[in-house]
Amino acid sequence: MNAAEYAAAQWTRATGAGLDPHEYRRVTEGLESVADWGPAFRRTARGYVRRAEDAGSRQSAGQHLLMAARWFHVATLGPYEGADRAEAEAGAAQATEEAGEAEGTRAGEEPEEALGVAPAAAEADDALARALALLEPGARRLSGAEFTGWLRGPVDAPGTVIVVPGLDSAKEEFLDLAAALLERGLAVFAMDGPGQGALRATTTERADYHHVIGQVIDALGATRVGLVGLSLGGYYAAETAALEPRVVATATVSGPFRLDWAELSQPLRDILVQRTGGAEAARAFTDQVDLADLAARIEGPLLTVDGGQDVIPGVTNGEPLARLAPHGTYLSVPHGDHLLGNARPDWLPVLTDWITHTLTG
Repeated sequence: MNAAEYAAAQWTRATGAGLDPHEYRRVTEGLESVADWGPAFRRTARGYVRRAEDAGSRQSAGQHLLMAARWFHVATLGPYEGADRAEAEAGAAQATEEAGEAEGTRAGEEPEEALGVAPAAAEADDALARALALLEPGARRLSGAEFTGWLRGPVDAPGTVIVVPGLDSAKEEFLDLAAALLERGLAVFAMDGPGQGALRATTTERADYHHVIGQVIDALGATRVGLVGLSLGGYYAAETAALEPRVVATATVSGPFRLDWAELSQPLRDILVQRTGGAEAARAFTDQVDLADLAARIEGPLLTVDGGQDVIPGVTNGEPLARLAPHGTYLSVPHGDHLLGNARPDWLPVLTDWITHTLTG
C-alpha cells in the first residue's frame, strides 16, 4: 500500500479523532512513502506544541496542546511506528549529528530528522497532561499496574463513564467523545490499558480485560459506572460487563463479537502480533475474543453501534451481541465505516444521551 492509499484508508479515523481534514490532506499529500507517516505527523504535532508555548492565553495554549495530542496519537498508527527502538535511536542519533551543522534550526529545537527518538505515544500522553493542567486543573491522573488515564468532570457527577480504547488506539483518540459526555454532566475516565497508548512500550494487550477495569473501578471509588468501548475496546467493554457486577450500562462502537485468525488480513495480524507480544500470543488472544458464551451474562442495558460499511475479514460485528444480551439494543448506521468517523452525527449524540439517561435514571 502506497502513502496515498494508506492516507485514504485512515481518513475518517483521523478526522473522527478530531484532526482538521484540510490540514490532514496537506500533511499526507506530502508523504513520499508510508514510512514518512510518523515523522510527518510528529512534526505537525510539535508545531501545535510551539503554538501553545507562544499562545496569548491559557485557553489557546490548552487547545493547541489538545490538538497536538491528537496528532501525536495518529502518528502511532503508521505501520513503521513499532520499529525496533534501538534501530530508531541509532538512526536518529546519526541524523542529529548530520543535521548539527545545518542552518535554520532554532535553539532548543530538534532537527526534523531526529523526531524518531521519543515514542509518539509518550508525546501524546505528555501533551494531553499539559493541556488538562491548563484547561481543567481539577482533572486527576489515576494509574495502576495495568492502566493509566485522566478522571475529568464534577466530583458529584451522577455517574462515571470509562472510555475504553481498542487494539491500536488510546485515550487521545476519543477526546470528542469524552467532551460530549462531560457536557452532559457525567464524570469521564479516559484510559490506556495494557498495550495501549502510554503503556504500549511496557505491557501487552490481554483479552480478559475485566481484570483491568476492576482495578480502574477500585481506583475510581465510583458507585455507578458505565463503559463505552470502541473497536476492540467494544469487546473489552462487553467482556467486562458480563463479568464485573459494578458495571451498570455498556455501549460499544465497532466492537467485534468474534475474531477468526484464519480470515484476518495480514496487516491486522501484524498489529496483533506487535501488541500482544508475539505470533503465538496473538493467536491465543484472537481465540479468546468470542462473546458467544458471555453475551447472555450481560445483565445491564447494552447499546451496540455498528457501521454498515465496516466489513473486516475475520471480524464478526456486534449484531449477535445485541441480540443475545438480555437488554441489548442495536444501532446500525448503513453508511458508517469502522469507528463511524464518517457518520458521527448519526450515533454520537444517540450514544451519549443513552448512557447519560441510563446512568442517571
